[in-house]
Amino acid sequence: MASTADIRNGVVLNMDGGLWSVIEFQHVKPGKGGAFVRTKVKNVLTGKVVDRTFNAGAKIEIETVDRSDFQYLYNDGDNFVFMDLGTYDQITLSPAQVGDAANFMLENQTVTIAQNNGSPLYVELPASVVMEITYTEPGLQGDRSTGGTKPATVQTGYEIQVPLFLETGTKVKVDTRDGSYLGRVND
Repeated sequence: MASTADIRNGVVLNMDGGLWSVIEFQHVKPGKGGAFVRTKVKNVLTGKVVDRTFNAGAKIEIETVDRSDFQYLYNDGDNFVFMDLGTYDQITLSPAQVGDAANFMLENQTVTIAQNNGSPLYVELPASVVMEITYTEPGLQGDRSTGGTKPATVQTGYEIQVPLFLETGTKVKVDTRDGSYLGRVND
């Protein structure tokens, strides 16, 4: 058993009959009363985010999570197929296990898959990816980056907001955490 001193971002806790990943934590020592640890945790399977507070020194159960690099091969219609870059074994994940990462995964892209006791939990992507805009309304002469935004569809079918001057075929950098536009990429 570990204690609250072992809580870090990314640690997976086993509590309430499920696995919860720590998103944020803060050790708090008030002037009066005992110290405690305030955390924000995300359910690994459902994606639900909750706040939890632990008394300092409380015993917690930390799960071992192995992260390995996989190559995204294809979507077979219902599920996503990946290949382990170390062993070349293929695994199939459901849309629930892949989650929002499906909006930013291109074929042959390298991703990290977190596993607990051999069973896949979730897919981690790099902080940003380069994608091509497949459709957006044409920009107007005089539109500048300080103006408004318009919707644009990228290769995966996901829709993001981009500046008015961007056109179909432009490559853009997209933040995988929230789907925001980060900038244009020149070839």
